[in-house]
Amino acid sequence: MWNHERVNSARMALRAVELVAQRGALTVTELAAELGVAKSTAHRVLANCVAAGFVRQDHVGGPYVIGVATKELALHATSAVRLRDAAQATLEQLRDNTGLTASVLVLEGRTARFVQSLEGTGPGRASTRLGRTLPAHCTSGGKAMLAFLSEAELARRYPSRRLDRATERSIGDWDALLRVLATVRKRCWATNLGETDPAITGVGAPILLANGDPVAAVCLAATADRLHTRDEISSVVPELLAAATRIQSALRGASGM
Repeated sequence: MWNHERVNSARMALRAVELVAQRGALTVTELAAELGVAKSTAHRVLANCVAAGFVRQDHVGGPYVIGVATKELALHATSAVRLRDAAQATLEQLRDNTGLTASVLVLEGRTARFVQSLEGTGPGRASTRLGRTLPAHCTSGGKAMLAFLSEAELARRYPSRRLDRATERSIGDWDALLRVLATVRKRCWATNLGETDPAITGVGAPILLANGDPVAAVCLAATADRLHTRDEISSVVPELLAAATRIQSALRGASGM
């Protein structure tokens, strides 16, 4: 049993998440006994874990179970290399077929991180953004992933509904974003028309797990003079969707996800 005087709140929270993951569910009483603390302290620890998304409580007085943030961490920890391996050949083919810069992004909170990026070979190509993070609601890949999150998960990521704008073209209104995401869900692809850089256009599609959750997104980017009109964007969408499907199939086949 843990000595309360020697354990700080961060370590107690980590232990709480570990116990929930091991047991599948955990009550305040069980955590208090495990940590050797008062129930009020255990409740506060779990409340902090809920606020961070690591555990959730489906009803008042009920047990605490694994939250989305814990699942997200586990997914990134176990599938980061697999995602890169599954996407590499397809990303190269997508870049070669379109001449545009092709990238894979993952969600990190309210941002989208470029974990793979191959610079295009044709005119008007965008530079690689490998390793960069950008506001998810401003990027094509970010919007493609946000569109397939549940309402509860969106609310967890954006509790204040505040949207910071990277450029004048960025979406800054919550209701406007919801309308855009509804459209993205219907057609399975999203655009970024100068929303992170006025000179760059992006088109992104989600990579979904078998349960429909977004694990990543694949996107194409070019300068606005190369990719901007409806016809120009529509011309690359079939290649983009095919690439997303191939990566998705490779991931599901490798892991059963």
